[in-house]
This record gives sequence, structure tokens and C-alpha cells, in this order.
Amino acid sequence: MKPYSHERQGRLLDALGDATRRAIFEHLGERPSAVVDLAAQLPVSRPAVSQHLKVLKEAGLVRDVRVGTRHVYSLDPDGLAGLRDYMDRFWNTALHSFKTRVERPEAESSTCAEVHRTAKNPVDNPVDNKEKKS
Repeated sequence: MKPYSHERQGRLLDALGDATRRAIFEHLGERPSAVVDLAAQLPVSRPAVSQHLKVLKEAGLVRDVRVGTRHVYSLDPDGLAGLRDYMDRFWNTALHSFKTRVERPEAESSTCAEVHRTAKNPVDNPVDNKEKKS
């Protein structure tokens, strides 16, 4: 499977930005369901559930199959893979940054901390204060 574009990953995350859609998504993670079953679990109407499912489907997070007169919705494994790829990349970047910071030599870490501290609060910088008193 090819990697998802930033635009596609954005659509995945945007689709989950709504609390009702997240609740639907989580419910479908437990078991496939029809609109009527989802609506029974939520404080919104069936048409509202259908609209939320449309957004989730367009984002690639859910799919549906027709069973008789009903559409039964379930999570789309390809959409989940895209979401997982995004989260893995984010997590791996964060872990790499943490590892780099932790493994930095102590002298370099102290210097960086001092520069960061004085840049944030120049009033506490003794060098600057001596120059101002002269």
C-alpha cells in the first residue's frame, strides 16, 4: 500500500474531529452496524447519523455493504492503515527527538539550557545586568 498524502491524512483526522463521528467510529470498531442501530446508541437522529457516516466514508474510514434493505457499516482497514501510518510517523519523530535530547552530552545540554533560559528571561541574565549598570 502506498503512503497517504498529507491532504488525505488531514481528511482522516478532520473526520474524527467531531465528537459524534468519533463515537460512531468507536462503535464501529466494536462491531459493524446499520444506521438505525447506531442512532439508537446516540443522541442524534438517523439522518444525522447518515450524514456523519457519509463524512467518515468520504474520508475512507468506514465502508458499507448492503444486506437486504439495510446498509451495514464497518471500519475500512485501508483507512485505518492510513491513520496508523500517520500516528506511527508522528510517534517515531517524537521518540527520535527525545532520544537525541537525552543522549546529548551534558556540557552541550547545560549550554543549551542556559541559552534557552536567558533568551526567555533576559532580566535574569547576569552578563546583561552588569553591562546595564556600567
